Amino acid sequence: MQLGFVGLGRMGGNMVHRLRRDSDTAVVAFDPDPQARNAVEQFGAVAVSSLDELVGRLDRPRAVWLMVPAGKVTEDTISRLLELLGGGDIIVDGGNSNYRDTMADAERCRARGVHLVDAGTSGGIWGLEVGYCIMAGGDQTAIDHLRPVFDTLAPPDGFLHVGPTGAGHFVKMVHNGIEYAMLQAYAEGFDILHAKSEFELDLHGIAHLWNQGSVVRSWLLELAEAAFQRDPGLDRLRGWVDDSGEGRWTVQEAIDLRIPAPTIALSLFTRFDSRRDDSFANKVIAALRNEFGGHAVKAEAP
Repeated sequence: MQLGFVGLGRMGGNMVHRLRRDSDTAVVAFDPDPQARNAVEQFGAVAVSSLDELVGRLDRPRAVWLMVPAGKVTEDTISRLLELLGGGDIIVDGGNSNYRDTMADAERCRARGVHLVDAGTSGGIWGLEVGYCIMAGGDQTAIDHLRPVFDTLAPPDGFLHVGPTGAGHFVKMVHNGIEYAMLQAYAEGFDILHAKSEFELDLHGIAHLWNQGSVVRSWLLELAEAAFQRDPGLDRLRGWVDDSGEGRWTVQEAIDLRIPAPTIALSLFTRFDSRRDDSFANKVIAALRNEFGGHAVKAEAP
């Protein structure tokens, strides 16, 4: 199997590493950052300095996986690849594009005889070791061609062909909306515990306890346990929580479909409030996002 890979950041670099470590997939990789290119060469990938060179090194049918920011970067990259690729080739958008944009991109690709697969990918910075949960949309021919890649990147039962092009990013969008609500629930609970100062509660100990058979145990709670172990009061970061788009899109979709989603909606609005208020609950969310995805945090001033 041969794969072009564009975007070697926090997730992309690790995905190339996993492909090279756990399979015989030959990877030709590109990123504008020379340091990122140098890093994947250590895993046996062939690093190139342009999209033209990347496509030129691939055999037909050529498959190129994009792991770049949603929006203009993705759109520009697809446009450039469509100038280089031909009939039967495949583009995989593994980022968090809006599914409506993906469906429009699929039409552009179809006009050139190119398949577009949208691979909603979850796993963050931990995917290298535990695997990536992949929700893929696209036609069966393209999915079948990419199956060895999906099988390597995902853990057992961690890949599903969820539907036609657009379905993968739609499912990932809702996944991230659920994530917003789960983070908010943990944050509020630990905020209440933290506020009960007279009990001098050990938040790390409680997180560890709850992970031992309780009904609220989860991977996110394991990450909370790790965050509290390093910084019991989360004193080294601010309670400033970003949102990267998927929560907003999920809420808008719920409105359009007339589906009540008050918990997800409120968790989104609470993130907006975090940019004005430095509450302990928002510190918990900031810490958890940093734990699972390596998302940026804002440190407290010394």
